[in-house]
Amino acid sequence: MGVEVGAQVARARALVVLRIRSRALAVALLPAAVAVILLAGAATSRLVGPGWDAARWVVTPLAALVLIAAAGVALVIARARPAMSPTVAIAEEAAPDLYRMVRDLADRLEVPAPSAIALTPDCDSWLEDRTHRAHGPPPAAKRDEIAGAGRHPHRRHPVAPVLVIGSPFLWWMRVGELRAVLAPVVAGTGPSSHPDIAAARRFVRGLDAAVAVASAPHRGPVSRGALAGVGWAARLLLRGCRLHAGEMERGVAAAAAERAQAVDYGLRIVAQEQVGLAYAGWDRLLTRVALPAWRMGRWPSRLDAGVVAALTELSRRDRLAEGFASRLGERPACDLLEEPGTIDEAASLLAARLFHGVPAGPGPDWSPVGWSEYPEEVVDRKWRIDAARLHRVLDAMGVRPAPGGAASDTGGPTLSRVLDHLTDRTDQVPFPVRSPEPPPDDEEDLSGTTPHSAALAAGLTAELAREEAAATTGRSTASAPSATSSPAGSPAHSDPALWDDRDLPLFPLQPPRTARELLADHLTAMVCCAAMDTADATPGLDWLDGPTLLHNGERTADLAPKVLTLIEEGDPTPLRAWLAELGIRPEKPVRLA
Repeated sequence: MGVEVGAQVARARALVVLRIRSRALAVALLPAAVAVILLAGAATSRLVGPGWDAARWVVTPLAALVLIAAAGVALVIARARPAMSPTVAIAEEAAPDLYRMVRDLADRLEVPAPSAIALTPDCDSWLEDRTHRAHGPPPAAKRDEIAGAGRHPHRRHPVAPVLVIGSPFLWWMRVGELRAVLAPVVAGTGPSSHPDIAAARRFVRGLDAAVAVASAPHRGPVSRGALAGVGWAARLLLRGCRLHAGEMERGVAAAAAERAQAVDYGLRIVAQEQVGLAYAGWDRLLTRVALPAWRMGRWPSRLDAGVVAALTELSRRDRLAEGFASRLGERPACDLLEEPGTIDEAASLLAARLFHGVPAGPGPDWSPVGWSEYPEEVVDRKWRIDAARLHRVLDAMGVRPAPGGAASDTGGPTLSRVLDHLTDRTDQVPFPVRSPEPPPDDEEDLSGTTPHSAALAAGLTAELAREEAAATTGRSTASAPSATSSPAGSPAHSDPALWDDRDLPLFPLQPPRTARELLADHLTAMVCCAAMDTADATPGLDWLDGPTLLHNGERTADLAPKVLTLIEEGDPTPLRAWLAELGIRPEKPVRLA
């Protein structure tokens, strides 16, 4: 009963949307109809006289202008390319078992099977219509593979949408769990196959695309003026359709959810818990592990495999997740792929582009990195580059070792030089320092720090801004628009024609780091470099927290509060005690990048 109610609501709202389209067409044709009546009256000598002649002279040109404007708006709406989600396409040859599972699921739900499958580097799944002519010809539907295709041979159904699956689901979930999670999504192809709903969706998506075309920058004054009218008309129609289109989609979702109740209901409850867990692990993997690598010009090529490692580590640490580790003995959903490593690599590169905004292909400053190479290639290099930047800024500020300090007689970059500079001296400043003024946005962030910390943080912010500006310029000149696709014959690729990649990143992971955070990161990096060079510590990777320092094979702890004490209060005592406990010698020079 619930399926029928939801479907009826969706169809009713779709008819309202189509009625709005018909009314817009009627309004556009009304002046032309009046003009035809006036001209026909003149031809039959029924509407004659000065008044009717004047009406004909006014209405006929007006009707022509309205028709031309309406034709232009209709042409833009019809030809505008709707926005498409960036995905990695999965050919059937690359995942026959996955396609078979989805078709079996569609048969059980008695709905048409999706026309294709794609992956997205996120923890979500949905159906997406890709039948617009701007995206190429629709895939040919095989009659035996689409459930229900032969029930109404006299009626032509729209091409089924593409099933987009979150790539972390494939690696973390078991096959049965993935099937249960996809059941309500695949069930949505049933309402999507209704001609009225499909037509209403095409109309709304066309309006949305027309608004985007009209809002595009860098146009000439003539085209900008013409498209302003198109944008106004499209926005007016969108406002009239918004409420009904939303109700239509809610009706579709309700019908799909109700239909899916009969499929693996008990397993779906457990699978939904895995969805939340996968999202938490994916978010931490991106922000704590992938982001430092991306900032270094390296992209982890097995992000989805890293999700399994991160969530396994979470299950080891968190008692609430202990039961999830026992699932790992079951068949993972990535076994449904013929070459999971290749697809994982494509999804990892797409994630780097979406969340960080990077070149579309490998280059001298952009290359993949494996998890086994991560500590040396990313962590060690990151710390040494940050430490080198810290000393460059100190050099530019004219900072010299404090007279009588631990670093006064030591050549080369040392941790003592930084500690001596940041130590608060209330009586005097023992050496001249050229302190850059902090940017206005950072003044409040640095209000709780010492003057030396604020000056050093401002210098680091300015230096990093110059480096990022130079790197952005280099990437924009070196990137190629078609480099997103894999070589011919590859089982997975991301089609750049489906989405606009001129404004990357589309989904930034984190806001820009504040000056205080930059100073803390650079000071931590300097401490880690000193630990590696003087106390035999090693760089490591923590799946949940990212780069970490290992001492005697164990992860060090409690460093961050001591660094903040030095930055905010100018008190090096807690940090020096921590260094002495681990045998780190701050007066010894360290190797920089």
